Amino acid sequence: MAAESGGKAVYGAAVGILMLETRFPRIPGDMGNAQTWPFPVLYRVVRGATPDRVVRRSAEGLRDAFVAAGRELVADGADGITTDCGFLSVFQDELAEALGVPVASSALLQVELIERTLRKGRRCGILTIDSASLTPAHLEKAGVPADTPVVGTEGGRELTRVILENEPTLDPGLASVDLMEAARRLIHGRPEVAAILLECPSMTAYAADIRRRLGLPVFSTESFIRWFQAGLMPRRFDWGLDDPRP
Repeated sequence: MAAESGGKAVYGAAVGILMLETRFPRIPGDMGNAQTWPFPVLYRVVRGATPDRVVRRSAEGLRDAFVAAGRELVADGADGITTDCGFLSVFQDELAEALGVPVASSALLQVELIERTLRKGRRCGILTIDSASLTPAHLEKAGVPADTPVVGTEGGRELTRVILENEPTLDPGLASVDLMEAARRLIHGRPEVAAILLECPSMTAYAADIRRRLGLPVFSTESFIRWFQAGLMPRRFDWGLDDPRP
């Protein structure tokens, strides 16, 4: 048997996730619930990175903290880094440059690829936790066209308030209503919207309901990180030889 190479503290967890410092509930489907993932992941909480500071204040003063936490994850064994908030697209270039491994900072990075799959003239619309805070800079950093349709859940009763105020309790039923109402506003009067992207990782738990009720493809942080993981740790197939390794 060939010798194995080392150099890591942890093996078998390719994806490292930079987490905001939060206390709101992380239900299954949420990026911060480890049961969401069918593969092991590594977590690192970035202290001081509250939802309000990251979303409403564009992660002001937090770049170095995210870089440092990312380096810790890479040192521990992560082969690629992602983050816990779509608004962290603002650090995509800095993280990719500093960490030396692939970085998938934001679900927003999917928009260009999604639109490539659609008929000419069709668009991918974005559902976000706070449309007023999702600036042209966030979109530009993720390669998202400035005229992309965007609707937020800030007008609802539950989801945006609980997340941005970092409250300790969440009613998933009310959060689902908020997201569904926002999704309907996103497509109303916009026949060109043929797919939906959920910017916030905490929205993933409701993706299947949106797909079922509106009939459009729904992409999320989960769909993005499953794709990311597949590149970092490709599935091995037994293609008939005694030893399938080349």
